[in-house]
Amino acid sequence: MRHALTYDDVALVPQFNNIPSRTEPSLETWLTKTLKMTTPLLAANMDTVISEELATVLLNYGSIPIFHRFTSMDEQRKWVKKFQGKTIVSCGILKLDETRELLDLGAIGACIDVAHGHSDRMFRHIQELKKSHPDKQIIAGNVCTAMAYHDLVNAGADAVKVGVGPGAACTTRMVTGFGIPQFTAVQDCARIAEKLRVPLIADGGIRTSRDVVLALAAGASSVMVGKLFCLTKESAAQKRPSDKAPSGLEAKFRGQASADFQNEFYGGLKAKTVAEGVDFWAPVTGTAEELIEQLLGGVRSGMTYGGARNLKELQRKAEFVQVSSSYMHESMPRPVSV
Repeated sequence: MRHALTYDDVALVPQFNNIPSRTEPSLETWLTKTLKMTTPLLAANMDTVISEELATVLLNYGSIPIFHRFTSMDEQRKWVKKFQGKTIVSCGILKLDETRELLDLGAIGACIDVAHGHSDRMFRHIQELKKSHPDKQIIAGNVCTAMAYHDLVNAGADAVKVGVGPGAACTTRMVTGFGIPQFTAVQDCARIAEKLRVPLIADGGIRTSRDVVLALAAGASSVMVGKLFCLTKESAAQKRPSDKAPSGLEAKFRGQASADFQNEFYGGLKAKTVAEGVDFWAPVTGTAEELIEQLLGGVRSGMTYGGARNLKELQRKAEFVQVSSSYMHESMPRPVSV
């Protein structure tokens, strides 16, 4: 039986540093084989996360918005036209013609979003899109094994999303028993990614900048964040007043496999299926700009501890140690006992 680790189970060993300022490291990275970003952060393509307002903020920071697919074609056409040549659309493994239409309208690529992306139907969908639109970028996922990553790349994917079950609203692992702890999933796939030179996106499990640094150091080219972006003022999430939240607002976050989503989008759960996600309300934390600055600030600081001027150097120098549960307790502020 193999041992696997979450982000909480590991820590990075500080390296010699000759970088004079935390503002010096470059955060430039590749989203796909040919598509570059100046920041390694992505907002999840979820219906309670990505909005036009959030997309604008992301573009200002050098990220690329990926819109979700759970709305009308008219709405998706509007997104593509408004962000002409700057956005990626999402699709499942059905409705191939609709995806092709959005690509023809000016989307720079498509994210094929399937809960278990290691399948023959996924392979065929990638191949069909690449056949009709060879110059468009295809992101495929989600997977959590090196073999699955390898197979999606062989099918033609320009980037692969890694993560099965680590999301804040996901219950896949609890319902099915399947899924690999996210740190190990990213690290396993990254070993193959280094050889095949096709970027991987670490999707899920991000709570603080610490997790972002660990994911990038483990080999991810970018990190997809859901809940944290959902809880910003610019997100697409439903908001409600709250006396308990410092911001005076709460936002509703939900998984795309939650009963709440299924009831709204599909009119109820499909036959012989159960929900693999939940929904919940949480305090709005602030603006998307504040969140991005906080996360990127942590990444830049982390890169100086890693003696790295860029993400590739961070990955090359990364030295991990396994830690006990006491490590996280020791790492947090502890008020003085009276």
